[in-house]
Amino acid sequence: MTCTLVDIGGNFVVTSNAPEGPWSNPVWLPQINGIDPSLFFDDDGRAYILYNSVAPDDKPLYNGHRTIRMYEFDVKNMKVAGVERILVNGGTDISKKPVWIEAPHIFKKDGYYYLICAEGGTADQHSEVVFRSDTITGPYHSYENNPILTQRHLSPKRDHPITSTGHADFTQTKTGQWWAVFLGCRPYPPVEEGYYNTGRETFLAPVKWENGWPIINPDHEKVQYHYSYPIQPSRQGRPYGGNFRFKDDFEADPLNRDWMFLRTPHEKWYDLQKKKGFLSMNLRPESCSGDMNPSFLGHRQQHLNGSVSVALDFSPRAENEKAGILVFQSEKHFYFLCKSLEGKEPVLQLYRSTAADDPAGQMELLTSLKIGDEVRGKEVELRIEAHGNSYSFLYAREDHAWNLVKDSVDARFLSTRIAGGFVGCVYALYATSLGQASDNSAYFNWFEYVGHDEGLDLKSQ
Repeated sequence: MTCTLVDIGGNFVVTSNAPEGPWSNPVWLPQINGIDPSLFFDDDGRAYILYNSVAPDDKPLYNGHRTIRMYEFDVKNMKVAGVERILVNGGTDISKKPVWIEAPHIFKKDGYYYLICAEGGTADQHSEVVFRSDTITGPYHSYENNPILTQRHLSPKRDHPITSTGHADFTQTKTGQWWAVFLGCRPYPPVEEGYYNTGRETFLAPVKWENGWPIINPDHEKVQYHYSYPIQPSRQGRPYGGNFRFKDDFEADPLNRDWMFLRTPHEKWYDLQKKKGFLSMNLRPESCSGDMNPSFLGHRQQHLNGSVSVALDFSPRAENEKAGILVFQSEKHFYFLCKSLEGKEPVLQLYRSTAADDPAGQMELLTSLKIGDEVRGKEVELRIEAHGNSYSFLYAREDHAWNLVKDSVDARFLSTRIAGGFVGCVYALYATSLGQASDNSAYFNWFEYVGHDEGLDLKSQ
């Protein structure tokens, strides 16, 4: 497997005898000046590595002028070999100043080498293009009907749009069918504004071969929400696509592997045995605004509409002690619904992140709700509802009798357009003592995720 660590080290390769690992330490490839590396193993036993790189002689003719380059790869010695070759300069037609040719993959079919790449940038002008050659080293000729996948020509006001499609790779089933996996985005209404909180998502669409060239999504103009499944799942588990409900009662140890950490935990600050049927999380000084590993367990927001709910048993001892749920896009873009104290009074608080570097100013209090002594030492239920371009925050003292904390909170604050990056939001269980030492813990009895986007019901598919 090959990847890029952009800021430190560059490109590397790691190896394993099994997908689940263990994986080797990285072998660095300092000769590669670029990103998006991809390995290709030819049927003659030779291997190659492709990547996106700078313009020839690092002298771009226009903004976004890039190249696709290739080295032979010495698998035995884990290093590049031979000379660096430029396979594509600029893109499909350099006279039209194509931008950001990247994400190359080579595969072989019927005696031809096919090179597929993303072109146009990763926003709504994104596309997938294809080139072909008789030999691995080229020359590669652009398909006259490129791109083979894009949605940029469609009305931005269409129903259920999937935008920014590209960065594809191909796979073939045992029955000979070809399919493409690729990235795309789903904006929420008003869709023409292009806001989304689910980040770049993974899509699957059929591929048809016409006159020796591949076409993705050949029978439709729009990328569809549904296609007939190419294969049956090998095992039954919780779904990762379509509309679904997922609940964790924290009865099983170890922790469900669907949960995500924010950076690598170097100490175990959570426990499933301390209080049976509960997930306990230590309150620690680390916060989600910093660059360490806080007491944070996340589950991706996979739907534009839905909810996440938790039952929390937590007795704060000081105003700096807070526990609850986040909807988190980055260290400077999140909302936090928590139980805490104001003076000695138990309260529910809703915070929005700020851009401050000072820990004392990294959150802005949007609202505070006194919840009274009747909940002291008792569970409180917390809930975040996603409604496309807004969130609602609610609580219940028991049995899902929900009360509003704050409605119509701007979801665009967590969108890619405002927060930056390609990532979507994560709902998270979170406990912190905000820079101060604490020996307190928060206990979560259950977590429930519900997603219900229009058009995503897969029961009949």
